[in-house]
Amino acid sequence: MEKASHFQLLHYLLLLLLLLLLTLGLSAAVASPAPFGVNYGQIANNLPPPNRAVSLVKSLGSTSIKLYDANPLVLCAFANSGVSVTVGLGNEHLPSMLDPNSALSWVKTNVQQFLPDAKIVAIAMGNEALTNSTLTMPSSPPVNLRRVLLPAMQNVHQALVGLALDKQIIVTTPHSLAVLESSYPPSTGRFKKELASEMKDVVDFLCNTGAPFLVNAYPFIAYKTDPKQVPLEFVLFEYEQGIVDPKTNLKYDNMLFAQIDAVRSALTAIGYGNMSVHVSETGWPSKGDEDEPGASKSNARKYVENLMQVVGRKKGTPLKPDDIVNVHVFALFNENLKVGPTSERYYGIFKPDGTPSYDLSVLNHRNNTSTSSGGAGIGGGGVYGSSNYSGFPMTPPIGYLSFSASMVSNSWLVAAMVVISLAM
Repeated sequence: MEKASHFQLLHYLLLLLLLLLLTLGLSAAVASPAPFGVNYGQIANNLPPPNRAVSLVKSLGSTSIKLYDANPLVLCAFANSGVSVTVGLGNEHLPSMLDPNSALSWVKTNVQQFLPDAKIVAIAMGNEALTNSTLTMPSSPPVNLRRVLLPAMQNVHQALVGLALDKQIIVTTPHSLAVLESSYPPSTGRFKKELASEMKDVVDFLCNTGAPFLVNAYPFIAYKTDPKQVPLEFVLFEYEQGIVDPKTNLKYDNMLFAQIDAVRSALTAIGYGNMSVHVSETGWPSKGDEDEPGASKSNARKYVENLMQVVGRKKGTPLKPDDIVNVHVFALFNENLKVGPTSERYYGIFKPDGTPSYDLSVLNHRNNTSTSSGGAGIGGGGVYGSSNYSGFPMTPPIGYLSFSASMVSNSWLVAAMVVISLAM
């Protein structure tokens, strides 16, 4: 009888260990890093308060946002949320950063005072400044942004150094694909000759400070420009037959990866082949004008959902298959005050009232899971709460994955099976 009791006790202890291993295995799967963030633009007069945006960001499984300013209301709302923040400094502010004292004052006011509660990890200076080369301001002479971008970045970086913040906050700048003279096939990617000098200096700064090269890449624009020549499936991550680069023999099944590798080829051509390339903006509009083919809810859903699945698998591009693609999707909300074609106002994953612009399985999964488990749905931050996210590089969008045994690593399953065999 005494031996039987000992055996029963051992049996129960082993079962408890099994449950612990499975729990740890699932936790490890949930925390598995994947690169997905969201751009939080605010050119609108009907957006919900920033605290609502926090829960919507988390409902997507993303815990990184990129701003176009340093709105104190937003920074306060995201404080202690676990969400990493890239603050923006607009093109119009670049000239004032030529004064080191102004740069220091800006960093103190817009960055330092919100730390450490706000998890600020990067400063994105300007937006496509090298291709939006002339800045016109009221009562001021035109400013050549190509000439002011780098010294402005240098001064802000030095301000961070002086405040001992340069190890936790990087300084970088987003570029348009218009910086490329050629982009297809990807191996032909080269920077425009007229930008060669400024581009090399900026990239050298990024390399020396450990910051990534940011690019705003929109396959939608390529499709809109020439829908007869660009296969819709190619821009929506659904082109199984793919397109082969004749020089490298690398096969591309989607345009975004081709665009990224075109940038990498251009960087290689100027001696920076190892530079990290991140996608600071990409997205698809859910509505457009008559001359904007492809702008629809269906295609927007396909683009964003397929993109999330690709980056969630930690898939690299054909040129660098081991480098996980880091992406910030544009945008969190539709912005009704943006100028230009109709599509400009309909890139949002959410409408201003917080409802989805189109159906995404990540939202359905989180909503269903939270309902069955009694947790919060979209409005309450999703079932995973806040997860660790380091901005650039970025972390996990796992919400679209089904909760199944495939989420548990093989090592945990092996350990669990051993415990079961011992318990039996």
